[in-house]
Amino acid sequence: MTTLIESDEHKSLRAAVSTFARNHPRTLGTDNGHFWREAAKLGYIGVNLPEAYGGGDGGITELSLVLEEMGAAGNPLLMMIVSPAICGTVISRFGTEAQKQDWLPSLADGTRLMSFGITEPDAGSNSHRITTTARRDGTDWILTGRKVFISGVDISDATLVVGRTEDARTGRLKPCLFIVPRDTRGFERRQIDMELNSAEKQFELTLDDVRLPADALVGDEDAGLLQLFAGLNPERVMTAAFAIGMGRYALSRALDYARERTVWKTPIGAHQAIAHPLAQAHIDLELARLMMQKAAHLYDAGDDMGAGEAANMAKYAAGEACVKAVDQAVHTLGGNGLTREFGLASLITASRVARIAPVSREMILNYVSHQTLGLPKSY
Repeated sequence: MTTLIESDEHKSLRAAVSTFARNHPRTLGTDNGHFWREAAKLGYIGVNLPEAYGGGDGGITELSLVLEEMGAAGNPLLMMIVSPAICGTVISRFGTEAQKQDWLPSLADGTRLMSFGITEPDAGSNSHRITTTARRDGTDWILTGRKVFISGVDISDATLVVGRTEDARTGRLKPCLFIVPRDTRGFERRQIDMELNSAEKQFELTLDDVRLPADALVGDEDAGLLQLFAGLNPERVMTAAFAIGMGRYALSRALDYARERTVWKTPIGAHQAIAHPLAQAHIDLELARLMMQKAAHLYDAGDDMGAGEAANMAKYAAGEACVKAVDQAVHTLGGNGLTREFGLASLITASRVARIAPVSREMILNYVSHQTLGLPKSY
């Protein structure tokens, strides 16, 4: 039976990452390239990738731990969710040897990044409605379609794009994954104007008859959803880590303030109206972390089905806990919670991301009610 008590190695890793991240200026909403490079030098970015390709030979368990501690120090790296967790994992599991040799060492050492393109304007949470299509032209592939809300395309060397090929036997479309280099002809991007304080920008992508060689296809074109969810489950676990780290950071700022701020002869943290909501926020974050650890362990053990359920629950719990922790932190500081000096106001918007992306809480509730509880499907 898998234990969720952290090993000594995990405790040491958590302590090392925490010390490293706290010794750097806060990067949320600013250029974090230097922090990324320094983290990569220490092996943190590629801790989940195979040692044979320059990684740390760990798993999503270790990578989520790293991201959580970075976030708790006010230094979250959104592209860790995308580049090593989604793209690196998919290539590790399903890529050819040539693809692994080409991409994994540079993803592990942070010198190259890869974005992930799945969301479309007319598909949203319904991946079955993806319309970006891939057709064969001799030995090449031709991709046509649009993507939206794709993170970090401008700083990525390529995007792992989810397209659909047509099954010759049934005529049904099935998902496939393609590596599209940033400078490929016909591959255009447009930055989306977001009211989100993040170093990583969001883009709309247009693929206009993008021609790719045969070796751009990752894995088997007949594997379908298996390969897709090999990337989506780590994405949910890592989003949970991102949210838990952010919630912990907000809570720590509120606790510091509540211990020191004195209005009626005693620190405000002595009042239950302040103390109890902060205690509840801590409990919710700890519970979310337990589910995140369960999901990560299941995924690393190869239980894709069990990991899918747990990863969705972890992402839901972490998103809710993060929003509540940030809200309570801001209220604890009162007017100071909205000042730039204390750096909490920007988290009000950022914390909502974990409720919305990569899958909304409503779709997770749909998943759990149908897949776990056996209730009739509502959509």
